[in-house]
Amino acid sequence: MPDTPQSIQQEADSRMAKSVEVLKREFTTVRTGRASAAILDPVRVDYYGTPTPISQMAGITVPDAHTLEIKPWDASSLAAIEKEIMKSNLGLTPINDGKLIRLKFPPLTEERRKEFVKQIHKMAEDMRVEMRTHRRKAMEQIKNLKKDKAISEDDEKTFEVKIQKTTDEAIGKLDHLTKTKEQELMEV
Repeated sequence: MPDTPQSIQQEADSRMAKSVEVLKREFTTVRTGRASAAILDPVRVDYYGTPTPISQMAGITVPDAHTLEIKPWDASSLAAIEKEIMKSNLGLTPINDGKLIRLKFPPLTEERRKEFVKQIHKMAEDMRVEMRTHRRKAMEQIKNLKKDKAISEDDEKTFEVKIQKTTDEAIGKLDHLTKTKEQELMEV
C-alpha cells in the first residue's frame, strides 16, 4: 500500500491514464463505416495450437475506405482466418479468393449508427465508474494517512483537491473521446 500522499496521487494518476488508454483501444473495435485494421484486433486464430492475432500472421491493407485486405504469410492459414472472422460477430462477411481475404464495410444504416453510439456511451460510462472507483480508493488512503496522523489536515485537503482535479481531467478526456467517436459514427 502506498504510504505517502504523493505516491497515492501518482498511483491514481497512473490508473486513470491507463483507463483512458483502455477506452481508446475499445473504441477502435467499434465499427464505423470506414475500413480499419483495428477492428480485427480482438479476433484470434488458432495457428499451430496458439491463439494468434490476425495482424501477426498476415499483412492487412486498406485499398479503399470500405475494404480491408488480409493476405496471410502462410497460405494454409487462409481458411482458419476466414472461419474466425465469420465467428467473431463483426458483422462482416469475408470474401476468400484463394490468395487473400477481402472484407467489405457496407455503409451503416441510421439505426445501426445509433446502436453503436449507445454502445460507446455504455463503454464510456463503465470507464467513468472505474475512474470514480480509483478516486474513492485514493481518497480513502489519504483519509487513512490523516487518521494515522501521518499527514496534517491541510495536507489531506490539498491532496483530496489534487486527486479530484486528476479525476475531472481524466473524465474530461473520456468525454472528448466519446464525443469524437460519436461524431465519427454519425458521419454519413
